[in-house]
Amino acid sequence: MTVTNIALIREKLDNYERLMRLDKPIGTLLLLWPTLWALWLSAVGQPQWWVVWIFALGTLLMRSAGCVINDYADRDFDPHVARTKSRPLAARTVSPREALGLFAVLVLLSFLLLLPLLTPLVFALAAVAVFLAASYPFTKRFFAIPQAYLGIAFGFGIPMSYAAQLGVVPAEAWWLLLANVFWAVAYDTEYAMVDRPDDLKIGIKTSAITFGRLDVAAVMFCYGATFALIAWVGYGLQRGWAFYAGLLGAVALAIYHYTLIRTREGGPCFKAFLHNNWVGASIFAGIAVDFWLHPFGVLPLK
Repeated sequence: MTVTNIALIREKLDNYERLMRLDKPIGTLLLLWPTLWALWLSAVGQPQWWVVWIFALGTLLMRSAGCVINDYADRDFDPHVARTKSRPLAARTVSPREALGLFAVLVLLSFLLLLPLLTPLVFALAAVAVFLAASYPFTKRFFAIPQAYLGIAFGFGIPMSYAAQLGVVPAEAWWLLLANVFWAVAYDTEYAMVDRPDDLKIGIKTSAITFGRLDVAAVMFCYGATFALIAWVGYGLQRGWAFYAGLLGAVALAIYHYTLIRTREGGPCFKAFLHNNWVGASIFAGIAVDFWLHPFGVLPLK
């Protein structure tokens, strides 16, 4: 193999890496935190570590698959948006056929990863998760708040975690999923506020456009709904003070986000979006520490 061929292969792999956003882990983290909440809550603080690793790696694979199909769907829009015009499909350094092939490989690897946990319920939920990931990018054509759909897609690791560990999906899992929908609308609206001028020009729909001048109020309302729902789950599970301390930390972070987004400037709004990693981490820390301090099992919400 010649030096030129090696260089071409490296360039192609680099393009695939950027297409999967492996260089930008924030999306994987926003997908991972709700899954970890669910793994700890469904296993009363003692999930099996091999199950945690399966879900963590599956999160990375499915987030990568979602990025690939998102860029495939937006390949004619992204060249007109300053922040996305250099993406591999927009810049034509990866072909649409290559992108679809990569998406199929990532979905197949995700399915193979689930084999040790596979039951009819897990399989059905996994099929729904793939459908959600593949269809989300197209909701921006007709759905006024596609971020809500994203929240379902990003949170589907929650019912899957319960199904894999308990064999059922109790009410608390669906409350957590609803909380994740509100959280996703909050952080992805912050993200959409950065692109609003370009999105208006090309005609796609986002929550930032739909909310208009109420965008900041809507973001804060969604944060509030998120924390209220998680607190409700914690109350039903009789969790202790550490659970609520972690939640209070997330509330403080959301208040800080308000100071960033209230002027609607692109840079601070994007900073707030990225900072949501710490919101998810704070909630998880509260859950994990609470189970460490009080390792008792309780019944799920009915």
